[in-house]
Amino acid sequence: MAPTYPPLPLSLALPVAWAGLVGRRRSFQSDARRCTRRLAVNLQGRENMPTCGPALLLVNHYHRPGFGAWWFALALSAALPVEIHWSMTNAWTDDGSPGAKTRAWISARLLPRLANVYGFTSMPPMPPRAHEAAARAAALRRLLAAARLEAGRPAPLLALAPEGQDSPDGALMRPPPGVGRLLLLLAGMGYPCCPVGVFEEEHALALNFGPAFHLAAPEGMERDQGAADLAMQHIARLLPERLRGVYGALESPPAQV
Repeated sequence: MAPTYPPLPLSLALPVAWAGLVGRRRSFQSDARRCTRRLAVNLQGRENMPTCGPALLLVNHYHRPGFGAWWFALALSAALPVEIHWSMTNAWTDDGSPGAKTRAWISARLLPRLANVYGFTSMPPMPPRAHEAAARAAALRRLLAAARLEAGRPAPLLALAPEGQDSPDGALMRPPPGVGRLLLLLAGMGYPCCPVGVFEEEHALALNFGPAFHLAAPEGMERDQGAADLAMQHIARLLPERLRGVYGALESPPAQV
């Protein structure tokens, strides 16, 4: 049976909206802890949980009908001892379902403001659309600027879901083109990858942390897709078989530190 997800606190709506209007920053970690106070979360692999940056959390974009992706972002941010810099979509896509066009229009106006409130990097939605190429390139530049390691500034703890979108059945999908190159860029800047498997079991939202690894382009493979596949295999090892999707039959990568 799936866990019960409490309603998001109405008491947060006004201060978050006000912060968006006046350009004020809020702590996502603090707000996430308020939102998940009554949520059952099962933390697995605690010994692998990062406690500071630089580090890059890689999480599967867990999905099922009735589950909002914001729950794994809230649960992860509430569980770790430092703020997380998330990469998030700047709009929901129109999937043709009833009301989807209206939701997409509203989200395109609200989500970028929400990203600004928490200091996140917002990106055009996946899969990539040709008319958003310039906006996506600008978003990647902002993410790399936020990831730059500088003396006198705490090293960031970054987080992103390589798939970038909901899977129809909740199982892993291959990330879109370009994700592997981004991960290699961040690895080259000094970011170890920290994989996290998100799933539901025994009335709780499970977060399974795996060992950190250094991502390098696999020899004899195309760099972009090869690096993305290697990262996703690390995530797949942390999930039940039913959620491993296209990575269920692939050879597991060796653990790396």
